[in-house]
Amino acid sequence: MPQPDFRSPRLFVDAALASGETVPLERNQSNYLGNVLRLAAGDTILAFNGRDGEWRAVIAGRKRPDSLVIATRTREQDRLPDIAYVFAPLKHARLDYMVQKAVEMGASALRPVLTRFTQVSRVNSERMRANVIEAAEQCGILSLAEVAEPVPLDRYLSQRDAQRLLVFCDEAANATDPLRALQIEPAGPRGIDILIGPEGGFAGEEREMLLRQPQILRLSLGPRILRADTAGVAALALVQAALGDWTGPGPAGQKTAPTTASP
Repeated sequence: MPQPDFRSPRLFVDAALASGETVPLERNQSNYLGNVLRLAAGDTILAFNGRDGEWRAVIAGRKRPDSLVIATRTREQDRLPDIAYVFAPLKHARLDYMVQKAVEMGASALRPVLTRFTQVSRVNSERMRANVIEAAEQCGILSLAEVAEPVPLDRYLSQRDAQRLLVFCDEAANATDPLRALQIEPAGPRGIDILIGPEGGFAGEEREMLLRQPQILRLSLGPRILRADTAGVAALALVQAALGDWTGPGPAGQKTAPTTASP
C-alpha cells in the first residue's frame, strides 16, 4: 500500500469528489492557493470533503486559481475513533489552540459545556469549525470533527448516552497511574467522552453530580495542576494510547463506527 502524501498542500472542499468532477473554489481558497502558496493552473494539490476520501486535484483558472479538476483518489475515506472532547470553553487564542490540538489528537466531536467557573459565556462556533478545517488540512486527517453548540453542564449530563464511558479528568482525584487506570477500564460500547473542566476547576456540586454518572472513570492527570488546554492534550493522548486508534482498531477506534457522538 502506498504511503500517504503528507507533503502536498491539502484543501477541504464542501463538494462531492469523483474523478473528472470540477469543483469551484471560494474566494478565500483561491487567494490561499494563488497568493499564499503561489500555485497556478496546472499545479496539483490534495482535496478532501470528509466523505469521499482524499483526491489528487489539478488547479484550473486563467488569471488566478478558480476551480479544481478532480483526478485520482489517493486515500479511501476513514473514520475517526468515537471520542468526544467535552470541555469548558476558554478565551480566544487558547480556545483556537485547544480546538486545533483536539483535532490533531483524533477527537471526532467537540462539545463545549458551561460550568460555574467557565471563563466565557459565548462561543463562536463558526470560528471553532474554521479551526477544525484548518487543523484537518494541515495534519492529514480525512474526517472532520463535529462541533456542537455550547450547553450547560447539567443539560449535557442529562442528555448524554449512558452507555458511553465518561472519562472525568478531576484535579481532586488521587494521583495514580492514569494510563493503567484506562487500560483496565472497558470502553463504553457507544464510545468515549473526555471531560475537561475550566481553569477554576469544578464546583463542589458539579463534582458530586459528575460522580453520580453511570460509566464514569475519574482520572488524575498527574501530580501537577495543568492548564485546561494542556490537560486536554494530555487526556486525549492517554485515551488514544489506551483505548483509541494509537493501538489500532478497538472499542473507540473501530474504523467502521459512526463518527458522531451522542449529545
